[in-house]
Amino acid sequence: MPKPGVNDPEGEAIRGGLQSLGYDGVERVRAGKHYRLHIGAPEANAARASAEEMANKLLANPVIQTYVIESVTEAEGDR
Repeated sequence: MPKPGVNDPEGEAIRGGLQSLGYDGVERVRAGKHYRLHIGAPEANAARASAEEMANKLLANPVIQTYVIESVTEAEGDR
């Protein structure tokens, strides 16, 4: 997600579109991305550390974006 205070033209375009469809109560939209990673690792902490490193090096721009790693679970099969 864009950090607070960082311009978000995609979010503004979405807000304008929603308002043009009659959703006048929408005051602000922030647009972001969602990634689902399947990481092979010996334990959950190692997988989380890998995900953190990937986010910092490639998946997010830490200067203008924030990110959240929502969950790390052991392999449950393909979904």
